[in-house]
Amino acid sequence: MDRLLIVAALTAVIHFINTLAYAIRISGVRTRRLATAFSIFNVIFLVASTANTIQAPILASIVEMVIKTGQTQTGARVTDAQLVNSAAYQALLVSLSDNIRIVILAATAGTIIAAALIPAFVNIFNRAIFLFEETGSVPRMLGSIIISPRRFMKAGGQIYLAGRSSLKLAAKKKMAIPKTFLFLNIIVTGVYTTGVLSAIYAGALFPGFRSTATLLSAVVNGVATILAATVVEPTAAAITDQALREERGDEDVKQMVLYLTLTRILGTVFAQLIFLPSAYLVKYVAALLA
Repeated sequence: MDRLLIVAALTAVIHFINTLAYAIRISGVRTRRLATAFSIFNVIFLVASTANTIQAPILASIVEMVIKTGQTQTGARVTDAQLVNSAAYQALLVSLSDNIRIVILAATAGTIIAAALIPAFVNIFNRAIFLFEETGSVPRMLGSIIISPRRFMKAGGQIYLAGRSSLKLAAKKKMAIPKTFLFLNIIVTGVYTTGVLSAIYAGALFPGFRSTATLLSAVVNGVATILAATVVEPTAAAITDQALREERGDEDVKQMVLYLTLTRILGTVFAQLIFLPSAYLVKYVAALLA
């Protein structure tokens, strides 16, 4: 349970930070310093990358414990087929599945919390951008924040959460962004959310080739990566650049961020639906390679 809570917390942090990336687009447009905004955000993104690095081995160790427990209960010399089909191991698989769904739920929670904090972080990023220009380097900027955090937060402007009024205002505005890339954002987020989790669970379904199944997470994420790189990210970048060139209003970027955030939340929910089918797909591919 302790390991599960650690994985859930790390997952929430990863999705929290990834969702805050949307705030960077608003901040970059407001300050007219989009490249600087993304550069500063990369410092925060290192936290998510570190959390992601730690998360996978812990998840893998949980699966190893499930397999070891199953072998102990059914007998160490049983074949993989006998192990997987045994009643004791099936119960362990159900428990593992439930635990992984809790991890996916943590992804949804992290995304929702970040969505509520986007307005606050827009102001924080605005101040960080100007502070970076004053200090000239990220270490000096971070040092200034650590030395005088109250002054930094005060200078960042009013800190507030996303309110119903702002959401209604953005929602009522005529849709000025493509609907297709919002739909694809649900697919991309869903696949990314469950990619590694499904692959690791597939390892429990196919114990003899669990390493192969786990490494196939790259295949699961491959489709999402292609969609993100060819449709979602270029479209979001184009809308942001148009706002920078004043071909669009800032409200279009706000609307885009609102809908991207909502579809990201829906994407984590979609991950719950495709978790098991993706796991069995990975298992099938691993069986072909075995």
